[in-house]
Amino acid sequence: MGSANSSSTATRKARIEEMRRTERARERRNRVLTIAASVVVVAGLVVGGVVLVNSQSDDKDSTAGDSKSAGHFTTDKDGMKTWSEKLSQNHVATAVDYPMTPPVGGDHNQVWMNCNGDVYTKAVKNENAVHSLEHGAVWVTYNSKASEADVKALAEKVGKTPYTLMSPVEDQKDPIMLSAWGKQRTVTGASDPNVDTFFETYVQGKQTPEPGAACTGGLSQ
Repeated sequence: MGSANSSSTATRKARIEEMRRTERARERRNRVLTIAASVVVVAGLVVGGVVLVNSQSDDKDSTAGDSKSAGHFTTDKDGMKTWSEKLSQNHVATAVDYPMTPPVGGDHNQVWMNCNGDVYTKAVKNENAVHSLEHGAVWVTYNSKASEADVKALAEKVGKTPYTLMSPVEDQKDPIMLSAWGKQRTVTGASDPNVDTFFETYVQGKQTPEPGAACTGGLSQ
């Protein structure tokens, strides 16, 4: 049993380190591309096109943000909740009325919340956090009923794990909840074994619509 646990821990550490290397490489590549684009783009030739595209995008975004995703949660015998229908992935510039709290997917803002083990002490916008879930992040949320010890322990875990983020959500049903794209569960505390299971399964898990997409370069508090 001890050997199996050691093997699982080693595999998880290797997976996390690989994600960190990939994220660092992506950041370097993005910086190079940004510099190159700045050199070759002639602003005067693209202003008209940018204005037109943005105008059309805003019209589309306003429409998309008005609709709720159809579906409901189904719950298995272990307490894991799965959204019953395919979740939309439109980029919107408006607030979204999500049918679940915290949201586990649906239309979202074009900018994600940084989710490279980021711990936020203030509430974040759902529309940005949902974009993080689309990139394969796990979102740890809590309200004022969660114990200070649990919040601290979970923050330490998140801080060590790429593709995770944590923030308070006061109006959620339970003190501590874990969310991934289309997935959600309540846990009893930081020591609940379901915390590790959720992280191992859904950090960059099979549910991820955009695996490998960045968890840095977005918004932060």
